[in-house]
Amino acid sequence: MDRAVDGRRDGSLAWRRALVHGGVAYVVSRAMVVSAAGMVTAGKANALADLGVAKPTTAAHGIIDVLTSWDGLWYLSLVREGYPRSVPPHVTYFDGEARAAFFPLYSWLVRAIDVVLPGHEVIAALVLNLLLGALFVLLCGLITRRLFGDRPAGRAMVVASLFPGSFVLSFAYSEAVFLVLAAGCLLLLLRRSWWLAGLLAALCTLSRPNAVAIVPACLAAAVLAIHQRREWRALAAPLLAPVGFIVFQLFVGWRAGESGVWFRVQRQAWREGTSFGFTAIRKTIRFATHPLASPTNVITALCLVALIVGIVAMVKVRLPLPLTVFAASIIVLTLLPETVTARPRFVFSAFPMIFSFAAWWPDDHEELWGILMAMCGAGLVLVTALYGHFAAIP
Repeated sequence: MDRAVDGRRDGSLAWRRALVHGGVAYVVSRAMVVSAAGMVTAGKANALADLGVAKPTTAAHGIIDVLTSWDGLWYLSLVREGYPRSVPPHVTYFDGEARAAFFPLYSWLVRAIDVVLPGHEVIAALVLNLLLGALFVLLCGLITRRLFGDRPAGRAMVVASLFPGSFVLSFAYSEAVFLVLAAGCLLLLLRRSWWLAGLLAALCTLSRPNAVAIVPACLAAAVLAIHQRREWRALAAPLLAPVGFIVFQLFVGWRAGESGVWFRVQRQAWREGTSFGFTAIRKTIRFATHPLASPTNVITALCLVALIVGIVAMVKVRLPLPLTVFAASIIVLTLLPETVTARPRFVFSAFPMIFSFAAWWPDDHEELWGILMAMCGAGLVLVTALYGHFAAIP
């Protein structure tokens, strides 16, 4: 009896220690993102000063501009204006109606929070993601703890905080809500809470395009449950999962008065084709032959290395099938496009690889772990600065 109590106490202490590590890492990582945004702001202010333009009296506006750049501008446009009533026949990126390409859940949540939170909708957007980011890190710890124990759970939360792609948890992007819903759904699948998992999956597919990866994950869990236990209730998850995507397509089509308008906007305004991974391979080869020619090639090559390491880790620790299917689906969707290929934010979306890597890492290599996390932190600052300077990775 005493030994059992001691075991529970030790486990509780180890979990609390893991939570402290994850919480500190998250706070530090968010400070890194803001610092990087501040450095970009200072650089732009100095450039303006060289042109004779007066420097701004505060860096806050410049930092907010960085955190709301690129996709953030489109989501904030949705918050203010909603979806367009019509879309021009040959819509381009420069047309405001191109906002029809962005999924609605994040902007709807921002609008709801803006009603109760004092200040501007920009503040609501950034505060929402700050809280969602913390929840996502906690969910990473809970899933890893369930599968592999307390120490890997602590490592998983640290990686989730410091991985370079985690900058999206502080930007006005939709990844934070997507990641929370996807992680919550995967945890519920592991717990066999099929209806709740399906509801979260339906919300997840309402958040962004690559959220459809949760559908095959739900299907894999259902097939496994039916095969092993004849648990037909598990079909609720895959049946509900695509509802969000379907509802959005019907809604945006009805709003614009044009069926399939989302696909047309994607094709015309964003000119996104498919390369089946060849774009990533081509950029990686260019990096190998001309290492300093382009930051895009460097980022792509490093992302491919991260994907390979993550895949190896998933194989080594034998991650549960639904999590493996989700990560594999995200990887396919990451490498499929012709223009926007392997990027830190998309690699980060395949977050079950984090669980595998945290479990795969040997406990007796703590010093090397610290060095690796310092490198991740440096990468987080660099990627944030790149997005802040170029409005996206070029």
